Amino acid sequence: MTIGDLVALGLITLVAATVNGALGYGFSSITVPLALLFLSNRVLNPALVLIEVPLNAYVLWVNRGSLVAVWRRVFPMIVGLLPGVIAGTLLLSQLNPDVLKFCTFVVLLPLILLQAAGWRRPVRAERAAGLLFGAGVGVLYSVTTISGPPLAIALNNQGFAKREFRAALGLVRLAESSLTGIAYLSAGLFTTTSVGLVPWIVPSVAIGVPIGAQIIRRMRAETFRRICMSFDAWVVAFGLSKLVRDLALVQSRAAYGILAVVIAIDIWLLRRFFVRRLDDDERDRAAGNPPGGEVRGLGFRV
Repeated sequence: MTIGDLVALGLITLVAATVNGALGYGFSSITVPLALLFLSNRVLNPALVLIEVPLNAYVLWVNRGSLVAVWRRVFPMIVGLLPGVIAGTLLLSQLNPDVLKFCTFVVLLPLILLQAAGWRRPVRAERAAGLLFGAGVGVLYSVTTISGPPLAIALNNQGFAKREFRAALGLVRLAESSLTGIAYLSAGLFTTTSVGLVPWIVPSVAIGVPIGAQIIRRMRAETFRRICMSFDAWVVAFGLSKLVRDLALVQSRAAYGILAVVIAIDIWLLRRFFVRRLDDDERDRAAGNPPGGEVRGLGFRV
């Protein structure tokens, strides 16, 4: 690993920490697709888990006032995490690194696009679904350290309010990162190389989280989240396209057709999002209500 790789990791995690500071999630889902271009899951994951335990604890502490209202609803999900984390850690320790990268991108991409599309379908049997969902998230997180997109879909799907959403997210993510840290320690995945990445990440988190908190005060959270998802979708699609070519699954530039298709879908979803935002603002103005104070519908408050 070169100094250039470490500096790149620091810059990537600075952007990711800014997103996390604004939304309460997004650190791994931004970091992993970019960092996997020059690191393996086995090296990157343990370092990110060491960062995410205190980061998730901070998110939970900031939103602790809503914890009483949400912990019972997400407890089945937390129970389901344990077997999922154990299974995922076993997969991480045994699978080929390129196969892990491929699986990471293939799972992550549709989740991002579903979130970008605003897909919702409320589940009535919340406890039973929570157990199964928690197991799936446990596998996903322990293999990739990513869980933000599926958790955001699930919690929005069940109608959690803003503060409750962040408290529930912080609680589940603190549980999954803590359980994964214990599993990694038992499996011997904390190596000198992985731990050596932490000093390059910590300053980025310390700087990025407060910046994100300031940005979200000047911008609609939904608009900022949607822009971040577009960035994430394009990065994941590029990583998947490159990996498909590197693995010789497609031996020509046709592999980047994946990227082209994702860009086309995302542009359509992005246009639909902003058109709806503008329509909502027009209705607010017609009703005599403030439209949210955004400049030209782009999301920045004045």
